[in-house]
Amino acid sequence: MRTVLVIGIGAGDPDHLTLQAVSALRRAEVFFVIDKGGEKDDLLALRTEILRRHRPDGAFRLVRATDPPRERAELPDDTYRDVVVDWQDRRAALYRALLTDELGENGTGAFLVWGDPSLYDGTLRLLDEVLDGMEDRADWRVESIAGISSVAALAAAHRLILNRVGRPVLITTGRRIAGGLPDDADDVVVMLDGRTAFATLPPEQSKDLHIYWGAYLGTPGELLVSGPLDEVCDEIVRVRADARAHRGWIMDTYLLRRGEGQR
Repeated sequence: MRTVLVIGIGAGDPDHLTLQAVSALRRAEVFFVIDKGGEKDDLLALRTEILRRHRPDGAFRLVRATDPPRERAELPDDTYRDVVVDWQDRRAALYRALLTDELGENGTGAFLVWGDPSLYDGTLRLLDEVLDGMEDRADWRVESIAGISSVAALAAAHRLILNRVGRPVLITTGRRIAGGLPDDADDVVVMLDGRTAFATLPPEQSKDLHIYWGAYLGTPGELLVSGPLDEVCDEIVRVRADARAHRGWIMDTYLLRRGEGQR
């Protein structure tokens, strides 16, 4: 039986690891690292720090592979889906090669996943697709180990309770709110927003919204801004652009809340 661990390692702080995640780290013989390019070198350094802390024995192999390139430009929904499907197919081929070439009989390998494997991360889905296509599928097992998501880290940083009494929370992407928030959603957490969709919301919506924004959550460079959206929107756009220019990349998450002050 070969075992593949998908370990959530939190939003950026090495202390985000749960005891279950630490235990899983100590079981793995091979760690698979998908290299997304030079702009993410500091994220690779964080993975290295996590392994240094929790696997000081060094009794493991680190296998790095380059992530297939993907079109990042703003695209229509139909084209975007085709681009993503093509990228996922190429990524699946990469994962299949890694697993079959690098993990021996009765071996245990691990993917270290930012945040939590269950929230806007495709590793589990991709592994299921890869393994379902193998003749020896019955000899493979996948385990998911929960981690602290950027959503949880954002709420903690701003001392928020995401759900108000008896009301739901919507978690979505910047692409999905580009035309405005759903009328029935008063608390919306937005992830994967490379186009600052909050700055393009209709005026009739933005005037009633409060934003809680955070970038590099859990890291020494953490950035936080909050306030009425119309008052802090330009500040967030400026801070975000400056941070991205300085570091070469950015990961940010935010909550948009209608009727701030209502329970």
